[in-house]
Amino acid sequence: MSGKSGNSNTQHGEDRAEYLARKKFFDHMITIYGRNPVVEALRDPGLQIYRLHLAKSNRDSSVVRELKDLAAKRNIEVALHSREQLSRISRNSKQDQGVACDIYCPGFQPYQECLDNLERPSNSKNISIIALDSVTNPQNLGMIIRSVTASPAYGLLLPSKGSAAISPLVIKASAGTAFKGNILSCTDLEQSLKEFQKRGFKLCTLTSHNATPITDFNPNEPTIFILGNETHGVSQRIMDMSDYRISIPMANGVESLNVAVTAALVAFNL
Repeated sequence: MSGKSGNSNTQHGEDRAEYLARKKFFDHMITIYGRNPVVEALRDPGLQIYRLHLAKSNRDSSVVRELKDLAAKRNIEVALHSREQLSRISRNSKQDQGVACDIYCPGFQPYQECLDNLERPSNSKNISIIALDSVTNPQNLGMIIRSVTASPAYGLLLPSKGSAAISPLVIKASAGTAFKGNILSCTDLEQSLKEFQKRGFKLCTLTSHNATPITDFNPNEPTIFILGNETHGVSQRIMDMSDYRISIPMANGVESLNVAVTAALVAFNL
């Protein structure tokens, strides 16, 4: 009796381990849509394509044939779906054109995984992360991803709630770097920031009011720099959580900069 119970527990443990490994794999997946973006992704040998999704209703066109040929040459699974099923995969039925694909990106990860990998922040005091609070313009997001990926910053904390989604416009503006850098995904920015604070991170918001010039700011602990919405800046709730406030000194009466430009200045000032 006890032996049977032990085997059952072992089986459950193995099943759970397999489930967690599979979940972790899919947590690193970015799904893109649209015929041209997917063709470009399939043509790029540096991208690990997991699966190509096609709507059964697609007409036999030169682009669809090329998609199938590219997938066959790279031994990529092709999954056929109803139009409704594909729209649930792409999450944008108006623009997916009946095509989507899953790309495995090691740097795309839930923020909890980042916290686990960093272990004790005290051992990584120079780590800095850029976080976005309701940045809604896809081109701005793409340019920010590009700058953060190229900079000394560890990565970008990107909430799904209230922010632009990673779309073909974002990918184009990022010049493909959306697949290369560390993008830490979260649902709610405020909640994830609280978790980082518990692990020793300090929060620093960008503002022009009662702030320390960025040139005079030298943190000695892991820090998250938070950039706000294109029009309204950082929300008051996030501002109230912050440990520091910094600004970018500007001349000639200029009051503000585009958020993508600000992100680049902050990321390369680290």
